[in-house]
Amino acid sequence: MLPLTGKTSVYGIFGDPVAHSLSPVMQNAAFAHYRIDAVYVPFHVHAGNLDEAVSSLRALNINGINVTIPHKEAILPLLDEVDPDATRIGAVNTVVNRNGHLVGYNTDSSGFLRSARGELGFKPEDQHALLLGAGGACRAAVYALLAAGIGQVTIANRNLDRACKLVAAMSVNQKSHKLVPVTYGTPAFLQALSRADLIVNTTSVGLRGEKLKFLPLENIKGSALIYDMVYSEAGTALTKAAATHGLASVDGLSLLAAQGEDAFYLWTNERLPSGFMRRFLTDYQSTGK
Repeated sequence: MLPLTGKTSVYGIFGDPVAHSLSPVMQNAAFAHYRIDAVYVPFHVHAGNLDEAVSSLRALNINGINVTIPHKEAILPLLDEVDPDATRIGAVNTVVNRNGHLVGYNTDSSGFLRSARGELGFKPEDQHALLLGAGGACRAAVYALLAAGIGQVTIANRNLDRACKLVAAMSVNQKSHKLVPVTYGTPAFLQALSRADLIVNTTSVGLRGEKLKFLPLENIKGSALIYDMVYSEAGTALTKAAATHGLASVDGLSLLAAQGEDAFYLWTNERLPSGFMRRFLTDYQSTGK
């Protein structure tokens, strides 16, 4: 990293929690790779302070941020402009500050599909996916899967109304049978679980090491692929459980790296070498530094 001066550009991430985030080490490594005079820092932003935090981007001339749980949907009306894809998704995870004009993007969608293809060998055409959760991360995954020709997507959530609202919002110009809302533990959920070719945890469950108690892995077919958007240096409870059942899985480091590379490009107009951030995160975890 170059020495910090008055000319150093500032980037960061808004989230709650945010102390666990590996985005700072990953993005700072990318800045160092291109010898860009910039620094990326975490900002712990509570939901009630999001409005003020977004305003601070202009006041402090912060060049760009990533947005994580729980702000991906709430930030939309606070921005000056939202990219059409992010508008359709209904969630933003990357903001670019263009001379005080804040523009929101969603790199979770492109990053999710690229990592699912690359690390799990998933081919979405005519397949069945089961997504756990109904928040901003789920919206990004649904958008990517529909665009890639998925056969059916089941949206599972503890609150059926929330799942139904997501389906309604994402069903524009889509065949009605493509998206199905269910609640955990119901016969419809268990049927979708047994049929799923790809199961994606888009919730924050597992962030603190807790298990997804509503996901009975014994109901999953052996060829199913498990994608956990949560990541942990020791591996998530879901990916560990998947391994004991002989199921192929990947955790959120894959998505973190893929969406991070796309965000870096939006900020700098520099395209990192393919897999740069994923290799860096793997090395970082293995060495602990």
